Amino acid sequence: MAAGRLSENVYAHIDARLAEVDARVAGWYPGEPPGRQPVHTVYVPAGRFTADLAARWGEQAVAVLAEHGPLETDTAVAERVTAKLAAEPIEDLRIDFEDGYGRPGDEAEDADALAAGAELAASVRDGQAPPFTGIRFKSFEQPTRRRGIRTLDLFLNGLLGEGALPAGFVVTLPKVTAVEQVAACATVLEQLEGAYGLDTGALRFEVQIETAQSILAENGTVAVTRIIQAGGGRITGLHYGTYDYSAGLGISAEYQSMEHPAADFAKGFMQVAAAGTGVRLSDGSTNKLPVGDREAVRAAWREHARLVRRSLERGFYQGWDLHPHQLPSRYAATYAFFRAGFEPAAARLRAYAMQAEGGFLDEPATAQALAAYLCRGLDCGALTGADLPDLDRATLDRYVRRA
Repeated sequence: MAAGRLSENVYAHIDARLAEVDARVAGWYPGEPPGRQPVHTVYVPAGRFTADLAARWGEQAVAVLAEHGPLETDTAVAERVTAKLAAEPIEDLRIDFEDGYGRPGDEAEDADALAAGAELAASVRDGQAPPFTGIRFKSFEQPTRRRGIRTLDLFLNGLLGEGALPAGFVVTLPKVTAVEQVAACATVLEQLEGAYGLDTGALRFEVQIETAQSILAENGTVAVTRIIQAGGGRITGLHYGTYDYSAGLGISAEYQSMEHPAADFAKGFMQVAAAGTGVRLSDGSTNKLPVGDREAVRAAWREHARLVRRSLERGFYQGWDLHPHQLPSRYAATYAFFRAGFEPAAARLRAYAMQAEGGFLDEPATAQALAAYLCRGLDCGALTGADLPDLDRATLDRYVRRA
């Protein structure tokens, strides 16, 4: 080995000097978390939730597709969408005690919280629950804080009184206006774990980015970065709230949209803040629902599919759905995105693995992104193992975990 002129003491000094930094970077930026990310979160008012809700939404989606279809997509995508609506119409369900629920009074909300928890337990027990579930409670701002905490407590009482905490369970903290609210939420979850005998870290949460204060704090610092840090490792996702955020900036209702420049500004901050942290991102929703006559339904499907595709192209692999008629366009756009690109992505990954000339000179990080893209396609049902015969899931996962 060729000899350089620096002594071992120099190497050791630099290692020692950066040891604390190395540990901090490794702690804050663990990379892509293992496991599946749902392609959407469905919000349902708590008073309307029953154990068979996912099946009912699937039936409604199939019915509207039969009445107003076919989807504007190719046969392979259409067939997969139909199968998805029958087998797993909802990937992630949030039982909503916030804006979609309102304020019916303490007595009614207490009863609904207990009942919804028990219904979710029954859904899990009967094999009807989506793979990801949870609730959205009221914010930690002063007027709603105690109500939100009490609802979460009672919901867990109803849920855990009938069974175990479901896999993929997560709660949602809305309308953050100060980073301290996020830290307080983490403390409440820790206390609830102790009260219900849950493992430490069992209760995890998402933060909705739907206020200007969630992007820029009062002292001029980037709040969204501090929000992730304040969660103490419990935060799984940042979810953009289209309409609350837009309204808070004074954007008139007609122009409030997932693609407004103000929305893209906020989501750009979210994306940079979350990169490498293991915190996943979700875009928001559109309030133009596919209801009414055939022309209205198909126009709303086209609009929804376009916005879903736009989000996917920008690296937001999840969004909100608010009505069963949005499920066909959600899956059609998502499946078309993955099926349109899986063959070139697989070819580039094979070329990278073989160090072959494939028209691209890809970096290790790009190989990681290619594998993650293919894994997402497999997870949601857009792709199957038959589409990637020489790239099994274990191989893809190894590339995803490789920094």
